[in-house]
Amino acid sequence: MMVEQPERYTFQRSDLVGGHVVLDLVNTIAGRSSRATDWIDSYERMLEWAALSDAFDAVALHALARMSAADLRAAARALTRLRELRESLYAVIVAVMRAEPAPERALAEVERHVKEAVDAARLTFSEHRAALEVNVESSDLDYPKHLLALSAFELLHALPLERTRECADERCTWIFIDRSRSGQRRWCDMATCGNRSKTRRHYERRRSAR
Repeated sequence: MMVEQPERYTFQRSDLVGGHVVLDLVNTIAGRSSRATDWIDSYERMLEWAALSDAFDAVALHALARMSAADLRAAARALTRLRELRESLYAVIVAVMRAEPAPERALAEVERHVKEAVDAARLTFSEHRAALEVNVESSDLDYPKHLLALSAFELLHALPLERTRECADERCTWIFIDRSRSGQRRWCDMATCGNRSKTRRHYERRRSAR
């Protein structure tokens, strides 16, 4: 897959349509089926996305910003590892959605990242529930990747397949969990892909009529 680097894109909350932080990570590449564009083009940009998602500790993200600025090469390597997790997750999730065997290489990559996260995590127990928690002290610049890997394991363990869908716009490959009451959601976002598809169909009908 050829991936283009866009001009600086400003993340918005309306971009978080996946219904789960792991799906929102997967959706940081737009147009996988055509001209794929990676919106996370630097570690700094990844931190911007992470802050918007509300899935990460804000103090930890500030610490990572200082650490990444002090060692740009280490930050770039950490970003590469996060991207590897993202692409492996996309391959596995799409295969599961389509009732196909998950690619062995992608599954092995996800497994590796999950194991690394577990190694860096500590076991906590509160409110009658055990959990694995990661922090900057143990994970360093890989803190976002470790947290996302643990979240991915939980998501894959209980992925609501009947509600997990790919956007109906053929040029969009974003994945989302349909949490609507009717369960009939087709678009990642009606205001963008939904309206674009409706406009395209209207144009095609008018052209056919002529």
